[in-house]
Parts: sequence; structure tokens; C-alpha cells
Amino acid sequence: MKTRLHRTTVTVLCLAAWALAAGQDSGTTLKQAWEKHFLVGAALNPNVVSGKDSAAAAIVKAQFNTITAENAMKFGPTHPKSGEYNFKLADEFVDYGTKNGMAVIGHTLVWHAQTPRWVFQDGEAKAGRDTLLARMRDHIMTVAGRYQGRIHGWDVVNEAFDDDGTLRKSPWLNGIGEDFIEKAFTFAAEADPKAELYYNDYNVWKPEKAAAVIRLVKDLRSKGIRVDGVGEQAHWGFSYPKNGELKAMLQAFREAGIKVHITEMDISVLPNPWDYQGADIGKRFDELPGTNPYTEGLPDSVQAKLADRYAELFGIFLEYDDIVERVTLWGVDDGHSWLDYFPVRGRTNYPLLFDRQYRPKPAFDAVIRAAGTGK
Repeated sequence: MKTRLHRTTVTVLCLAAWALAAGQDSGTTLKQAWEKHFLVGAALNPNVVSGKDSAAAAIVKAQFNTITAENAMKFGPTHPKSGEYNFKLADEFVDYGTKNGMAVIGHTLVWHAQTPRWVFQDGEAKAGRDTLLARMRDHIMTVAGRYQGRIHGWDVVNEAFDDDGTLRKSPWLNGIGEDFIEKAFTFAAEADPKAELYYNDYNVWKPEKAAAVIRLVKDLRSKGIRVDGVGEQAHWGFSYPKNGELKAMLQAFREAGIKVHITEMDISVLPNPWDYQGADIGKRFDELPGTNPYTEGLPDSVQAKLADRYAELFGIFLEYDDIVERVTLWGVDDGHSWLDYFPVRGRTNYPLLFDRQYRPKPAFDAVIRAAGTGK
């Protein structure tokens, strides 16, 4: 049976205070190291926002200057039933960011996943174009409008393309048509004229997908529709994307005059015999022998490899800091990473900068040093 690393009450209480000083090895925090280049943030769950996870909350306040709602602002949690909204978690998240002077990112307004089934239905039949557009507009105007002036930026549309650059056959596409993205950005700009508006997706480093996203942004802008940037979900591994592939993506966006946000960064350290490189939450694989090797902790050699990988990636972001505006890690510590459950449930992964005891890993110091301000 797999053994997990456990947290104790004593450890949490001690490390909550200690985490405030995380980074003492270099004397520099993440947000200090990168403040001249781009924002650095994390996705937060309700336990961090409420202070229940006090150690993670201490890390967030010390290290980050931008936060993203991991799940609290998605369609399902905020709009579970027709005519029924629930803003409890979203309100707490926005209040937390505002109180702590952080750039608050809303995630996400239009996505095919984590959207209730009722949205796409009209009785027993599928909802038609006019019905879906009305529901989309109502949702965006209500949710984005509620936080007008308090949100730095919105992931307006999430994961609308397949890796080959074609539009995903999602319920939004099937019900509305190809202009559903255009309509979403139009509604979002109306709901909050001051918030930045982003298109967000994974594997944008793949050339066909990058080209499709660039065409989309140029097309919308030619129509006077505002798109302020593109988010690349950096759910990456040791071997992908190759550095040259990442640089080619960033160069293409630089030449197109499009700002880039690294939106959901984590680096899986686990074997990937399925060769899966995406972040489609509908994908699941069975655990194979040897694919969960680090249940008792991460070996020093792999820690070093992870640190090197983070350092080289942040080094590339530094090369393109004229267009990279934000890097957001998808979680605060390894113990609350979604990669423990994706694409295989129950594995023990180590993808972030802080471990399960809230201690900064070698990768943390490597990221500090990559900015040129560390030891």
C-alpha cells in the first residue's frame, strides 16, 4: 500500500511562521526576485483563502503578488443551476486578493468542462444558439460584472482548440458556432471594461496550436474586440516542451504583438509511459508498474533535475520578459497539487516549488537564482 508523507498539527503551526521567511537562503522572495520582469503567483484553493491552511497562506503572502482562483470562479461553482448563483467562495477569494494587494485573476468564464449540464440543454433537447448565447451573456455579465474594477484579468475562454489547431468540438461550438469565442470576449469587455481579457489553453507551444491562437487573436482584434493576452498552461514535464519549442512559441507571439501569461505552471516528475502531454481533465489512465516510484519522498537526484528544469524555463521567460507578463504556479505546495490525481489517480507527484511540509525545495532557490538576484 502506498505511504504518503503526513502533516502534523505541530508541523503546520511551526511552518506557518517559518514560511513567512521562506527564501532566506537567498534573502529574496519570488516576487522580489522577478518584480522588474513579471508577476509571480499561485492558484489558491478555499483552505488557503480562509486561512485554514495557515502554512500555505503564509507562503502566498510572502512570495506571490498575483493569485488565481483554482476552482471557485468556474461556471459550476458560481452558477450551479439556472437562475441560481453562489458567490460565497468567489467573494472570499476576491476579498483575499484585494486585502493583500495582489493582482486577482478570474478563472474561467467559458469552458466546456466544469460547466453544468443544464447550460447546454433545453428540456430534453439540446439548447439552440439563441438560448446558449443568452445563457453565456447572463453568466458573464453577472459574474464578471459582480467584480468589476476588482479583477486584474479574466481567463475569458479556456481550451477552445485541439492540439492540431482546429476548434474543439465542445458544446459551446456545437451549440453556438465558431463565433462563440468572439461573443464571449465581447460580453466580457462589456461586463468589466477595465479588466484584462485572456484566451487560455494548454500545449500552445505546439506550432499548429500557436498559429491557430495567433490567428484568433488577430481576427478578433481586427473586428475591434479586445484580447489582452494569451495564457499558456504550463503543465509540463522534464522532456516537454523542448526549450527550442518554447522559444519558438514565445517568438511567434512577440512578432504578433501578443502578450503571454504562463498560467498554470507545474512540472511533473513522474514517469509518463502514455506519452500524454496535455491537460484535458477528461483524460484518465490506469496506473502501470513503476509509474509511482516516489511514495516515500523525492530522491536528491530528481530534486536536482527538477531544479535545473525550473531554472532553464524561468531563464527562457527572462529572455522574453518584454511579452511574458505573469507566471502563475498551479498550486502552492506539492501536497495540494492536482497532479496527484491526473492523469492517474492517487500517485505522489512533486511538481511545485514547496514540498508537502511547506519547505522551499531546491527548485525554489533555482528560480530565485534564475532572476540574477539570488546567491
